[in-house]
Amino acid sequence: MPLNAHELKQLAEAGDRSGVSPCGCWLHRADAWESFAEDRWPADLLQRVDTLRAEGVDEPTFEEFHPGGTRYDSAEAPISVAHFPFNRCDVYRCTACQRLVLRYTEFGGYYVDHRARRVDAALVIA
Repeated sequence: MPLNAHELKQLAEAGDRSGVSPCGCWLHRADAWESFAEDRWPADLLQRVDTLRAEGVDEPTFEEFHPGGTRYDSAEAPISVAHFPFNRCDVYRCTACQRLVLRYTEFGGYYVDHRARRVDAALVIA
């Protein structure tokens, strides 16, 4: 079962309450979606926690959720687990700073683009 919005928010709040200052990884600065090359992914610090991808759904919706007029690349964009790109994400926790991070891979016609975004619990909506 994938995480629901309530569970994601709780996990993010636990990381936000940790009081640990940012670690050496760059992901604590990823308030909006950040593209990265696979060699920049701090695999030694990140532990996969769960997924937001629904089981048995090969092609989840590409519909985005921006009721306040935000955009995909806005740091203020809400995190809606039922909408793109969150519905294609795996959830990771940094073992050093305890922050929660979402990761998905964008597949275009001729490219692969790995993207990550830190989870701000205040932006997670049901």
